[in-house]
Amino acid sequence: MTTLWIGLAGAAALAYGTWFCHRAPSALRGVIKTVPLAVLAGLAFAAGAPLVLVAGFALSALGDLALSRRGEAAFLTGLIAFAAAHIAYVWVFAGLAQGALPLVPVAILLIYAASSEVWLSPHTGTLRWPVRGYVALITGMGLVALMLPAGYGIVTLGAGLFIASDTLLAVQMFRMAPDHPAQRAVSVALWALYIAAQALILWGFMG
Repeated sequence: MTTLWIGLAGAAALAYGTWFCHRAPSALRGVIKTVPLAVLAGLAFAAGAPLVLVAGFALSALGDLALSRRGEAAFLTGLIAFAAAHIAYVWVFAGLAQGALPLVPVAILLIYAASSEVWLSPHTGTLRWPVRGYVALITGMGLVALMLPAGYGIVTLGAGLFIASDTLLAVQMFRMAPDHPAQRAVSVALWALYIAAQALILWGFMG
């Protein structure tokens, strides 16, 4: 049964990445985009994962549903859902964190976060402060992930891929014209990074 559900999530993720991610919003597009994380949430719950982690996946599914639509209100709804998901991930990661933060990765992550004030924040208009808050949360998620024990390295990798995916989303939303020729390629790349990130987080916790 688990294999069946994993296959469903994978099929939906593949369908969205190859066919739906660059198409106009529709009810079917929204369902296809929401299925993978909804399935991951169900798998995590069935496997006895911490409920906070399950909530992180479920909130991500809600964020996917919101971001399958267009417009500032949909984007803000998705932003809030994913911000809450990152809070859930921080909660779970912090319960396992050990030792001191590694200086070089921390410096790189903090420089990345600070650089958003140059390449991103001036282009976000009325969403400037929500976007700033989101950058702070995902940076915090990445920092706590860097403190996970060596056995959770795959979760740390997932956190890094999540940040990379959101970076591409920010570029696409705020720095690229809607008719830019690279829009489709960016949509596929950020979706692939995002699905890989969430799958690695689940895999790292559940084996």
